Amino acid sequence: MKTSLNQITQAVALCAVAVLGVAGCKKTADNSLNYKSALNTYYDAHPACLWTQSKKFPTQANTSDGDKTAPFDALVDQGLLVRTTGEKKELIILSKQVTNYDLSDQGRSAWTADVNQPGYGNFCYGHWSVSSIDSTTPTTDQPGATTQVSYHYGLSGTPAWATAPETQNAFPSIRANLAPNLTGSATLSNTTGGWVVSSASGSTRAATSADGSVVE
Repeated sequence: MKTSLNQITQAVALCAVAVLGVAGCKKTADNSLNYKSALNTYYDAHPACLWTQSKKFPTQANTSDGDKTAPFDALVDQGLLVRTTGEKKELIILSKQVTNYDLSDQGRSAWTADVNQPGYGNFCYGHWSVSSIDSTTPTTDQPGATTQVSYHYGLSGTPAWATAPETQNAFPSIRANLAPNLTGSATLSNTTGGWVVSSASGSTRAATSADGSVVE
């Protein structure tokens, strides 16, 4: 059976596409697709949360200390916490008014528990995702290589309680984090399993045990 020139050309073209496809999917390749994947994997483990460190509930605050009670009261208004008042003895004859805060039923459903600290957790209000890789520094696809990446990113999945003016007044970082077209920078390192984020700047989040996770 004779093979036409056209058939040979088509076969060569298909092989070239296949080779390019394999190269493009290589996790250690130094390309924007892999950098974006590494950043999004990192941000999957670092959602935007109210506090930079995990909180424990129930908790108390001095009733006369408005700076301490205002953030909790804003969450009471959104149905995430319940509030009661009481007295706390400081000396045998002295006591002070305190306000007690605990998770409501609604709050428990929105609560992100800290698996490393029983009883602790956070209220998280969205996940970051990278929309574009804007610039990178020269690097290679070898393990141990690093690159500095600049990018645009933003939040998605923000619940109604986080967009309420009362909540944003009590937690100004929410308003800043919800701004469009945020810019960030990160250091990425290459490993035998793919690119990972060594450090990132630009957002408020609590550290988790997933820091440095390899892109799957």
